[in-house]
Amino acid sequence: MSRASDKAYQLIREEIISGRIAPRSRLKEEDLAKLCGVSRTPIRDALRRLEADMLVVRSDTQRSYVPALGRDDVTEIFQLRTMMEGYAAERAASRITPEQLQQLKAFDEEITKAVGGEEKDYEAFVHFNRMFHDLIVEAAQAPRLARVLELLVEQPLLQRPALRLGFEGVRHSHAGHQDIISALEANDPQWAKDSMQAHVRHALHTTIINEDDMNDDAAVTPEVLPGE
Repeated sequence: MSRASDKAYQLIREEIISGRIAPRSRLKEEDLAKLCGVSRTPIRDALRRLEADMLVVRSDTQRSYVPALGRDDVTEIFQLRTMMEGYAAERAASRITPEQLQQLKAFDEEITKAVGGEEKDYEAFVHFNRMFHDLIVEAAQAPRLARVLELLVEQPLLQRPALRLGFEGVRHSHAGHQDIISALEANDPQWAKDSMQAHVRHALHTTIINEDDMNDDAAVTPEVLPGE
């Protein structure tokens, strides 16, 4: 891949994951070329890569869009995360280092600060929560698992859980981190697996919202998918 293609891929990917390009938005090559400061050829390469990452979908007319996730999509993603993150925690329990445990506790403290005070820091919550889960996957020493989980977690809807949970829901979900840390500290694979799976399942049940809310979210986007 060319340097221009890599640059376009990273920039567009970040725009999608951050939500700055909203679900159902049409991705026009000329607009993206201006955004990235490259020609349209690298944009086409970048869009193909993003399609492989499931961050872009292509219509029958070969137009590219950011996918809009429905209830079934969210449920499937969380069910897959439950299995794979449980497995990651199980492996990590016998492999995690003292330094990684200390870093995990530090990330959890930052999450507590983000959601525990009067001023809620959504960006900090998303950042440190992601770092917490990524570190457990790193400790599991399973690079293939890490790649698959990266594709799941980076689905745009799941990068903005606080918007759907509300911070009360986030606080309840965050409480599961203490069980996970205790299990890893005890080097107990089964406890770690069970704690992580319960944590992810809790996130599923507090993230699922009614379809009217999902439709309301999509309605604010000026571009819609073909056929709608």
